[in-house]
Amino acid sequence: MEAESYLRATTGKGISDTDAGMDAGRVVGGHEAQFKEKAIREFIEETAENELAHVRFYRKTLGRNAISRPAIDFDAGFKAAAQAAGLPADFDPFADDMSVLLGGMLFEDVGVTAYAGATPLLKKKEFVEAAAGILAVEAYHMGMARSQLYMMGEKAWDAANAISDARDKIDGTPEKEDQGIRVDGKANFVPSTPDAIAFTRTPQEVLRIVYLTEKAGVSKGGFYPNGMNGELKTT
Repeated sequence: MEAESYLRATTGKGISDTDAGMDAGRVVGGHEAQFKEKAIREFIEETAENELAHVRFYRKTLGRNAISRPAIDFDAGFKAAAQAAGLPADFDPFADDMSVLLGGMLFEDVGVTAYAGATPLLKKKEFVEAAAGILAVEAYHMGMARSQLYMMGEKAWDAANAISDARDKIDGTPEKEDQGIRVDGKANFVPSTPDAIAFTRTPQEVLRIVYLTEKAGVSKGGFYPNGMNGELKTT
C-alpha cells in the first residue's frame, strides 16, 4: 500500500505487474500530486523508491510464498479515514505537499508499530535482521514526515493530530496511546513510550486501522475491499 501510494503521488502510476504478483488485485484511486517544495517532492520520491525496494525484497526473499498484491481502494479508504478523523469530506491525500505527508503519516506511523509488533513472531534470525532494518527505514520516513508537517504550522498540526486520534480509537487498544505531532504545546516528532521505545501493534490491531473498523473478526474493508492475502487477514 505504501509503495502504491507514493509512486502514484510522484509518477501518477503504481508498481509494475511483475512486482504486483500473478494474481494482483486492482488499485483504485491516487494521482500525481502538485508539489510546491522541491525538497518534499524529493523526499517522497526517495520514499517511493524505498517502498518499491521493500516489495521487491519480499518477493525475492519469500519466493513462492510471496503473496500477490491485494485489491486496494485509496478513494474509499481515505474517504473513510478522513471521516473518522474529522477532516474535510473532500480531503485528497494526493493533492499537494501537506496532503501527501498527511497520507504518508497514516501509513508510516502504523508501519513502525507493525514491524515492532510482528518481530517477535519471526523465527528465523535472518528474517528478524531484515525486519529490523526495514523498521529503521520506516522510522526515518515517519520522522521526516512528522517534522515536515510540524513546520507547516497549525493547520498541519490539527490534521495530523486528528489522524492520530482516529487511529487511537480504531485500533482497540486504549492503553497504547497514539501520539500526534504536537503534544502538551510542544513538538512531538518521535512517538514513543516513557522509556523512549517505539510502541508496538499486533497484526490484528494493524488490520483494524487499515480496515477502518473497531470490531473483532472483520476480514475486509477500508483500504482493502477484499481483505488481505496470506494467512493474517482478520482483526
